[in-house]
Amino acid sequence: MILKSQVEWALHCCAILAALPEGRYLSTKALAEFHGLPKEYLSKALQSLSQAGLVHTTLGPSGGYRLARSPDDLTFLDIVEAVEGKSRTFVCNNIRANNPCRPAGFCDTSPCAVARIMWEADEAWRSKLRSVRLSSLVETLSREVRADIWGKTFEWVMDRAG
Repeated sequence: MILKSQVEWALHCCAILAALPEGRYLSTKALAEFHGLPKEYLSKALQSLSQAGLVHTTLGPSGGYRLARSPDDLTFLDIVEAVEGKSRTFVCNNIRANNPCRPAGFCDTSPCAVARIMWEADEAWRSKLRSVRLSSLVETLSREVRADIWGKTFEWVMDRAG
């Protein structure tokens, strides 16, 4: 399974937005500059987050994006599904029905083992993403990123936040 690049972008942007104080917004331009991404493409990922109700957006010179909910209330799965959709990652086309050794008109009564295993794997993946809150990511980053870089990052973001 290969996820869109926009999933990575959305997760990183949400981590940055999680640090914004109440009432402050960060523009697409600033988020794109921070991550070294093309603004036009990043816009699409941010629009997906907005349409899913995960971020609020406002226009104007101090406009941009901010989280619509607390980082404690947002999971990795919320963000991934906002960009990728909620469809299963595996679609069964029931090719086993093409087996020339099956009797004519034979009808299976349950999904095949391949489909069941793939759907179980998909649910395990989604369960893991559902268990990780955005606030946990921020806590991890605060421990793993060097203090001087963490501080400069916060300053950089606040200098550009409207």
